Amino acid sequence: MRHLLTPARASGRVLWLLCLMYLLTYVDRVNISTAAAALQKEMSLSNTQLGFIFSAFAYPYLLFQVVGGSLADRFGARRTLLVCALVWSLATLLTGLATGFASLVAARLLLGLGEGATFPAATRAMADWTPPALRGFAQGITHAFARLGNALTPPLVVALTLAFNWRGAFLVLGAVSLLWVVAWALVFRDDPRAHPAITEDELARLPQPAARAGLSPAAWRRLAARMAPVTVVYFCYGWTLWLFLSWVPLYFLHAYHLDLKRSGWFAGGVFLAGVLGDTLGGVLSDALLRRTGNVVLARLGVVVPSLLLAMVCLLLLWTTQDAVTAALCLSGGFFFAELTIGPMWAIPMDIAPAQSGTASGLMNAGSALAAILSPVVAGWLIDRTGDWNLPFAGSIALLALGAALSLRMRPQAPFRG
Repeated sequence: MRHLLTPARASGRVLWLLCLMYLLTYVDRVNISTAAAALQKEMSLSNTQLGFIFSAFAYPYLLFQVVGGSLADRFGARRTLLVCALVWSLATLLTGLATGFASLVAARLLLGLGEGATFPAATRAMADWTPPALRGFAQGITHAFARLGNALTPPLVVALTLAFNWRGAFLVLGAVSLLWVVAWALVFRDDPRAHPAITEDELARLPQPAARAGLSPAAWRRLAARMAPVTVVYFCYGWTLWLFLSWVPLYFLHAYHLDLKRSGWFAGGVFLAGVLGDTLGGVLSDALLRRTGNVVLARLGVVVPSLLLAMVCLLLLWTTQDAVTAALCLSGGFFFAELTIGPMWAIPMDIAPAQSGTASGLMNAGSALAAILSPVVAGWLIDRTGDWNLPFAGSIALLALGAALSLRMRPQAPFRG
């Protein structure tokens, strides 16, 4: 069945265009971490200020998770993502023109505004364009491209910075995102039946497109309560994600005194482990679903052990003072944390396929809240103690909590709006 998602098919073209979007959004949200050393020196910023710049993205990002998901459910993913992409591209360009702390914060706020609705809207697109048996794979592979963006960003931004300076790097990346806007407008249609290249074979395997409609206040509250355990678990995961995205490039630069180029490659290697984790987690979840027909085993059977193994890898970070061994510990932690992504993002589609944009927005709000808190707490701890390992203690505790709370998620019980 996976042949339906090859680029030769219309559904495959949609999926791979979404993969490119995930890659670009992550390049544009984490590029500042790699450029941080240069802009921190130029603007005389403290680590605490830098933490606020990192986290400024997350305030509107949090707000627009549910709002954006609801807009995609009501107006369709095509229009929602066109507007989102235009805003995040502009924000990336403006980051390259920033003159100080305030303008950097403003650019990051605009970036969060543009990217806030992207993943919920993409989930709505996948709910209509992906066979149910391939939901884990679709979510895993798109998020694998997001982590590929993480992996590529450190060496890419370093190369662009060396070629043009850090401002030029942001201008180039913003221009590339604008090209994606054009491609999305040309390729995507909200209803697969309206796509000129769709085949009858594809349509027979796709779900019936859900009607675009909003939720009543009462139904919205029921869905929020239904998704609450999923949101909390995703907060626990998101704390680690945003710690990695914000501080890992600087971790190698300062904790092990590597130069900018080597720290970029070390950070890229850690993020590359996430690419493998995202891909494998989605494939494994779908395989369990096909073999057992048990959606609980297919989702929780991957999420719970993965969170616990990520916790173990981060515990091992305190046993070494070697940069290569530390990179292996961080890579293992990120790999196992990312194994959860395919099954976690499939859960909103399992629970509420007709409201998948809103449901996935509710879930991702947990990660967005973590994105506000995690970078700032880490920066404060580093400024107060000088210990670059200490921020990972919070991740260890929350990964254990997330594994325990995962047992409260119920992907086998569909929401009735």
